[in-house]
Amino acid sequence: MRSVFFSSADTLWRTLVVSLLAYLCLVVLLRVSGKRTLSKMNAFDFVVTIALGSTLATILLNKDTSLAEGVLALGLLVGLQFLITWTSVRVRWMRKLVTGEPTLLLHRGRMLGDALRRTRVTETEVLAALRSRGCAALQDAEAVVLETDGSLSVVRRSDPSEPAASTLRGVK
Repeated sequence: MRSVFFSSADTLWRTLVVSLLAYLCLVVLLRVSGKRTLSKMNAFDFVVTIALGSTLATILLNKDTSLAEGVLALGLLVGLQFLITWTSVRVRWMRKLVTGEPTLLLHRGRMLGDALRRTRVTETEVLAALRSRGCAALQDAEAVVLETDGSLSVVRRSDPSEPAASTLRGVK
């Protein structure tokens, strides 16, 4: 008879053993692949992290998925992540495809409306970023940039009364 709490001792033992082995395999794969695999650098990395978690859950809870199949799937995800990031470091069009480019939202105290609309960022969010960096007025900032990871960076002016030389490279 199937209980509300577990179906059989065998399934509990399977879950325990497979969980330990799958976890150890995932840790080894992640250590071999490097720190970049689980970084929160951009949407692509986020998707891979979610896929790894989903695959691990399937290995642990789906008795129709063998440990070998699950570890192969984890290995493929980690390997593809490594290949894509390795390529994106070396090939500019791949980097643009995977990570995108930072976007200038405010420049020398002036909001850039087209960029705000295109990136779906509100003026209120830009103002909040300015306040969090201690900028009391728009003119206190040289720029606000929407980074590829979705965060807002504020570049403060050294002297708000003087026009600053733009040092923003790689920003659209």
